Amino acid sequence: MKSVTVQDLVKRFNLEILAGNTQLHREIPHSRANRPGLEFVGYFDYFPHAHVQVLGRKEITYLHKMSEEDRNLRIGNMVKYHPPCFVVTRNQEGLKYLTKYCEEEGIPLLRTSHPTYRFLELVDSFLAKALAPEIAIHGVCVNVSGIGILLRGKSGVGKSETAHTLIRRGHRLVADDIVVLKKIGPETILGTHNGKTKEFLALRSIGLVNVSRLYGRKAFQDETRIVLDIELSKWQDDALNNDLELEPKFTEYMDIKIPHIEIQLQPGRDVAGLVEAAANNWYLRQQGYSAAEDFMKRLQSDD
Repeated sequence: MKSVTVQDLVKRFNLEILAGNTQLHREIPHSRANRPGLEFVGYFDYFPHAHVQVLGRKEITYLHKMSEEDRNLRIGNMVKYHPPCFVVTRNQEGLKYLTKYCEEEGIPLLRTSHPTYRFLELVDSFLAKALAPEIAIHGVCVNVSGIGILLRGKSGVGKSETAHTLIRRGHRLVADDIVVLKKIGPETILGTHNGKTKEFLALRSIGLVNVSRLYGRKAFQDETRIVLDIELSKWQDDALNNDLELEPKFTEYMDIKIPHIEIQLQPGRDVAGLVEAAANNWYLRQQGYSAAEDFMKRLQSDD
């Protein structure tokens, strides 16, 4: 089971620790932060207490306007649920009452300079990726003109060499050899590296190369959404390779179907160019255009 701690949050967003610095090991089990509202008037049904609690200008101003007795009651009731932590946005001050209760209950109280809406976006994105279900597969992940592609095939078939050619044409490497796939939504797979192989590409007869140092930082990016699964395979003379419109095929990763294409290799074939064509063709399909349908319409118009 994957987990993220409050310490991870502090490190990622450079948060100021106002209270509970001995409790930064507390785990954050959910991928969305919560902005309390009804809880301040005493309604705690369905309170997502296991989420990070974010207090913005609206919440802090409301607490400041309460009497000391009411404020202590509201905060006292909330901290009894022991959320992982509280984060106050916009560097707001006058938080002695919050500090007091958080210290007593051992709950980290943190502060950021970010506006509330911006911090919620950042923390939700961070937690969604950090807590996402993931698998590791053998392959290469590249970003071709903004389109995330997974290159698969047997060892030695030419995946890394194809990626190298794509990089030289201005595209980007994401991961070589080991690709980590993260499910960050019901229809979204993110491809990334495992940290150890970051920026490295293994080329047979050459060895390891660091693409960022060799071709500049634009040759690499940390992650990309996977929208195409391309399998590189050896050429088969008896295979049908000239169909106008192949039946759609898919590869399934963590219950998400990704369009699948097989590219057969033969000496002299511009494999990197075919990958570029596949990426551009996928983009056109997303815009509602099919070259095969267009061609058939032209044939029918001549009848």
